[in-house]
Amino acid sequence: MEQPVISLRGATASLGSRPVLRGVDLTVGRGEVVALLGANGSGKSTAVRAIVGQVPLTGGELELFGTPKRTFRDWARIGYVPQRTTAAAGVPATVREVVAAGRLARTRLGPPRKADREAVVEALELVGMADRIKDSVNALSGGQHQRVLIARALAVRPELLIMDEPMAGVDLASQEVLAEALRTEVARGATVLLVLHELGPLEPLIDRAVVLRDGCVVHDGPPPEAVGQHALPGHDHVHPHAGPGAEPIRTGLLS
Repeated sequence: MEQPVISLRGATASLGSRPVLRGVDLTVGRGEVVALLGANGSGKSTAVRAIVGQVPLTGGELELFGTPKRTFRDWARIGYVPQRTTAAAGVPATVREVVAAGRLARTRLGPPRKADREAVVEALELVGMADRIKDSVNALSGGQHQRVLIARALAVRPELLIMDEPMAGVDLASQEVLAEALRTEVARGATVLLVLHELGPLEPLIDRAVVLRDGCVVHDGPPPEAVGQHALPGHDHVHPHAGPGAEPIRTGLLS
């Protein structure tokens, strides 16, 4: 059988002295689109940050493309979009320069080649920002800035795309553009792991949902709401393997 792109087994992690992941199992197969859901503090962002090496695991095992994390070196195969921040505010960089930074894993700090320049333009076209390529990132709106950060991840032409709350604080028009860009990447065969507040325009793309609660997986299967329906605030979902009297998951609290 083909090796999974991500294999996380019995993962534990802490932030300071506080345990955040408590034995998480997560497998993502090649070509899958998996949504990671859960309430604030459930461990979603810690899980993806552990996968990309920003948070050390205190226990368990992680493999990427069948290779143990400790020996994995081929980071050019992975595109990562962290949670949106204002950290780039005030940075004197153009849209082109920010997106070109996503090619560094390919160029190894050498001068950009024709393929690098083409990848930058293509990524910006995917997110509808090619016309702003020469603009300063400081001249962009929040939604436009998020599009540029996603283009930076797409510019590497990743086999695995990991995105942490890519739709947070983004207007509906930008959400639709980003959903279409993601649809294009999936059609190319990319594997995608998304931390989401709600499924929104991405719902038709989601193959599987993994719900975390208190650092544990409480659901791994179809999205909490029936396929084809939107997740509505206040709807309950009980893990299909939970016993009688199990506490329902409030999908309106996913974040």
